[in-house]
Amino acid sequence: MSTATKPKHIGRNISRIRELRGMKQEALAAAIGISQQTVSGIEGSEEVDSKKLVEIAKALGVTVEAIENFSEESVFNFFNNFYDNSANNGYLNNTNNHCTFNPLDKVVELYERLVQAEKDKVEYLEKLMKGK
Repeated sequence: MSTATKPKHIGRNISRIRELRGMKQEALAAAIGISQQTVSGIEGSEEVDSKKLVEIAKALGVTVEAIENFSEESVFNFFNNFYDNSANNGYLNNTNNHCTFNPLDKVVELYERLVQAEKDKVEYLEKLMKGK
């Protein structure tokens, strides 16, 4: 049994990162000025020209190192750590309930508008009654 490590498959890494970004081959091809068939060929290659790799990394919004060292495990670790250590203190469904205004002021404002609407209604009804 051999203990030699298998070389990284750069094309497969590009494909997985592209898929995780929700990008189609056509979109990546358009971003770097090549055909979709060329992107397909690159994703099937173990090695990619360094100049082309820089362009692809830029289009995908990652570094060349991220493509070269990509692994599924690291993605899962990133997201697990992100959720565990984020500002929401572990609550995944936490919504941003930090108001930029005083909610009590808004309640008072609404109440005052409702009171004014009732006063206007009473005034209108009184005018109708006087008219009879």
